[in-house]
Amino acid sequence: MYYLGVDVGGTNIAVGIVDENNAIIAKASHPTPVPCSEDAFCDAILAVCNDALAKAGLTLDDVPWIGIGCPGTVNRATGIIEFANNLYFKNFKLRDMMAERTNGKLVILENDANAAAYGEYQAGALAGADNALAITLGTGVGGGIIINGKVYSGSNFAGGELGHTVIVVDGRPCTCGRHGCWETYASATGLIKTTKEHMKDAPKDSPIWTIVDGDESKVNGRTAFDAMRAGDPVGKAVVDEYIKYLSVGLTDMINIFQPAILCIGGGICNEGETLLAPVRAFIDREQYAMNSTKKTKVCKAQLGNDAGIIGAALLGKQEN
Repeated sequence: MYYLGVDVGGTNIAVGIVDENNAIIAKASHPTPVPCSEDAFCDAILAVCNDALAKAGLTLDDVPWIGIGCPGTVNRATGIIEFANNLYFKNFKLRDMMAERTNGKLVILENDANAAAYGEYQAGALAGADNALAITLGTGVGGGIIINGKVYSGSNFAGGELGHTVIVVDGRPCTCGRHGCWETYASATGLIKTTKEHMKDAPKDSPIWTIVDGDESKVNGRTAFDAMRAGDPVGKAVVDEYIKYLSVGLTDMINIFQPAILCIGGGICNEGETLLAPVRAFIDREQYAMNSTKKTKVCKAQLGNDAGIIGAALLGKQEN
């Protein structure tokens, strides 16, 4: 048995063919054509699907369904992308339009963060935990909730927007319209902003400035960590502040859901235990269930950029 998964991003549409062992045997990727018409978008998805299938020596007849993970508010029941701001779509009947192009092939839609969480549940860090959370630290803070082995997305399919919980009242403005959202502090974007704020008061010959060749535009999610390792107190202050904000939000999520496992993904997690060890220590001190014999395991996500593809490919298993 083979499964086809589509991971739609603002930059690329990635498609993978997944086998019975949850391994990707072929992949294809094309740039995401945004902005464009709904028809052109569907045509682009189908083209990448056909490329991946051809690489695997398969056709659409060889897969039971097409699973698609897409950003935004994705109504799985209707197959409609109700709103995706980065793709410029509103009430886009993606499922039906893709079914028309594939002779009625079953098409299953899901939010991209939810699909990634389901991928980690089926084949990665969340395997074996029927109640779990996946947090992705990227441009924003993505969240995926697994309850009783299935993706939880609320009564209106807009649930799981964990990054838009406020942790600083009247704090930084967020793209969602609120102020002080967790993602404005804990995302890679938030980390870069915090780094730049601290650099304003740092000597120009300090390691944190040397690392970026004196050019603020070169600051990225590694800058503060690299500066800290170079002995820069400014870098350490940034990392400490970032870990505090990240940990506050994670503790909130654990207090609400009490998952068996919480995995964290995104490029920042390449810091490994430099990031995770102090995060775990903070959670141990702050979580409500600190005296419980059963606590949430906090670990790094395992599947990286493949999580969305694998999760989308296996979405049909939730139906069974």
